[in-house]
Amino acid sequence: MSVATHHFQVIVPCYNPPEGWEQALADRFARLQEALAGVAGQTTLMVVIDGASANTTAANTNRLKVLIPGVQVIQYAENRGKGFAMRLGVQAATAAFLLLTDIDFPYTTDSMRRVADTLREKGGIVAGNRSTAYYANVPAFRRWLSKGLRWLLRHVLRQPIDDSQCGLKGFDPNGKAVFLETTIDRFLFDLEFLMLANGRVPVTPVPVELRPDIVFTSLGWKILAAESGNFLKLLLRKILGRKPHS
Repeated sequence: MSVATHHFQVIVPCYNPPEGWEQALADRFARLQEALAGVAGQTTLMVVIDGASANTTAANTNRLKVLIPGVQVIQYAENRGKGFAMRLGVQAATAAFLLLTDIDFPYTTDSMRRVADTLREKGGIVAGNRSTAYYANVPAFRRWLSKGLRWLLRHVLRQPIDDSQCGLKGFDPNGKAVFLETTIDRFLFDLEFLMLANGRVPVTPVPVELRPDIVFTSLGWKILAAESGNFLKLLLRKILGRKPHS
């Protein structure tokens, strides 16, 4: 792959953000732009507002556009889920390389730079991989859930990467084509993406670290029930060897 710089576009979903999120996002994005200087010819940001919610009025988005010149904002009225939001953003993106993360930029700037460097050098898909240190500050139930899913990925679904739910990934146009084949609208779109990519587009795991000040949100039972159904669908698809639309 050419060593020339490329355009990177960072895509983040937004739903029920806290007051002042615009400034926090602008500050974190500015640090990332500085870190990628010399690697990316241009680094831009896309925010997909996943349904009308608190602090996502026209005044909020206008303030964001002042703080981050050139930011692209996609917004729609009904909450559809993180997977839907990310798919819509990826579909609208035009950059050579895409980076997907969360609106609070939960991973360290060094981790994001590592993913970007690896993507530029190797292409395909780059997936963040959290070490066991990640579990130190995770609530007990969420820790159990995450470890259980990783065990299932290794021993049941036989996936080469077991940390499917790490919220930091990057990919080139080949990875983008696979990402747009995903169908899950909620959280397990990450797992679906990696399962679809397996054997088709190279996936490179990269060690990443969370920022030390990250606070984890709780997972509601409705979300867990819906995602359990999505997991069973993915498992059945794996057993039957079917693609999403077959």
